[in-house]
Amino acid sequence: MIIFAVSICKLFCCATTRNLPMEKRIIECVPNFSEGRDQEVINAITSAITLGGNAENVKLLDVDPGEATNRTVVTFVGEPEAVVEAAFRGIAKAAELIDMSKHHGAHPRMGATDVCPLVPVSGVSLEECAEMARKLGRRVADELSIPVYAYEAAALKPERKNLAVCRKGEYEGLVSRLGTDDGADFGDRPMDENAARTGATAIGARDFLIAVNFNLNTTSTRRANAIAFDVREKGRPQREGGKLTGKPLKDADGNPLMIPGTLKGTKAIGWYIDEYGIAQVSMNITDSSQTPLHQAFDEVSRAARERGVRVTGAEIVGLVPKRAIIEAGKHYLRLQQRSLGLPEKEIMKIAVKSMGLDELKPFVPSEKIVEEMIASSDAKGKKLVDMSCRDFADETASESPAPGGGSISAYMGALGAALGVMVANLSSHKPGWDDQWEMFSDYAERGRDILTRLMNLVDEDTEAFNRIMAVFSMPKNTAEEKEARAATLEAATIHAAEIPLLTMKTAFEAFDLLEAMAREGNPNSVSDVGVGALAVRSAILGAQLNVKINASGIKDRAVAQQLIDDAEEIAAYAVSREQGILNIVNAVIE
Repeated sequence: MIIFAVSICKLFCCATTRNLPMEKRIIECVPNFSEGRDQEVINAITSAITLGGNAENVKLLDVDPGEATNRTVVTFVGEPEAVVEAAFRGIAKAAELIDMSKHHGAHPRMGATDVCPLVPVSGVSLEECAEMARKLGRRVADELSIPVYAYEAAALKPERKNLAVCRKGEYEGLVSRLGTDDGADFGDRPMDENAARTGATAIGARDFLIAVNFNLNTTSTRRANAIAFDVREKGRPQREGGKLTGKPLKDADGNPLMIPGTLKGTKAIGWYIDEYGIAQVSMNITDSSQTPLHQAFDEVSRAARERGVRVTGAEIVGLVPKRAIIEAGKHYLRLQQRSLGLPEKEIMKIAVKSMGLDELKPFVPSEKIVEEMIASSDAKGKKLVDMSCRDFADETASESPAPGGGSISAYMGALGAALGVMVANLSSHKPGWDDQWEMFSDYAERGRDILTRLMNLVDEDTEAFNRIMAVFSMPKNTAEEKEARAATLEAATIHAAEIPLLTMKTAFEAFDLLEAMAREGNPNSVSDVGVGALAVRSAILGAQLNVKINASGIKDRAVAQQLIDDAEEIAAYAVSREQGILNIVNAVIE
């Protein structure tokens, strides 16, 4: 039935995508402030970060002051725009309260806000974070008169990718650097009274640093160090004769010659932990795009085996992005020749058990995974998709007008896609079909993507209705207020019609999966495919009704008619696709 997918391709490709539910966009910010002793100053800075505009979309994860370093490391996460704004507020407050001309501490520093990196967590690329960092740097220079060096991924000069280059000479060296070729990237000028007080700030973007300790079945720090040197990017010093007791070799400039390790973007050492009574390889993965967590685990395990040692598990220090755990789970599922289209919680369980992340203490996703931590503390209320089946049904049956038919249609579509994914997973694991596991796994992954997007649309549809309701609380006392109210209502109504249309388009994608499973999947589950096709068809026709009723309230009739026409075309194809799949299903059953 490929003809149907081709014939409506133009409709799908031309349609608006601005309302597509996407992976939630989250970034982390880890500013280091040059104050670690005065708790009132520290509290004022963190309050500025968490209590300003749009602060509801920012979550403070950690505040770590150091008395000897006279420095506080603050970690917060959230939606990119909110995080960048919060970072600006924190930098502004630090500039107001910290006088760098009086600062002393053990840690290298050059400004009241010494460094401010933006870190991608989910739905945002490192390049996007770099551009955000540059914009933040310009704003800090323009509005706060603070000289800013752009570093790491945001660097405007290749050598400034290295933070040490930006910070050379520290605060005391700025007087000879500012206003010269070695001056700041933004807000550069000779040292003046304001710069003397605030110092300079390095603002940049870097990958998420994953701190992980690999547990060894040995108490030998020497063996742990040897394994660490085998794998870390820096490697180990070359020695005369290749012997451990040989004299270290140096190049013509007197620098040690190194034998590189096997893992790019990693730093590692070995140590002994009294608390656990074992040695560990302690590693920082500074570039997980080059060395994913699971690759580090496998490589440390290989290096350990070659030295007669075994990795018994691993310990995540701090937080880890969900993608690192999901990638690991999928890696180990591939090794097992199992479908990758499993629910996320199952994939994460495979990752935890494969790397022994729960060996020393329980691995609690809501405490260790950034996205799960944010979700568990979300103060905006429980989503529909997080309810039990009974609670969702009861909420639908209540006197509240939402959730309504649009959300139910999206959920029916999700259930239809879920049945297709189930059959793909069962087929992938069917005895005697081992040579086809990867094909069915691919089907299951594509189906899970459709399922996820439809589940997002369950709440998107209700949110679209709430946006319309919110318009009626807007003032309408003046002509300007009435005009603004009417424009907002029109935009909200168009949005409310676009969401069920998007549900129709997304649900329609499930037909390809269902048809493939009807033809190629486990014949014992073919009736499930049929039920899936019925659910998807019902989801599409139900969503069509919501397109039509919402479009009836749109003032721009050309826009309204286009939405209605698009919905009618998809609905017509949906009925045909459903019947074609049911014909295959019944032929197999009979």
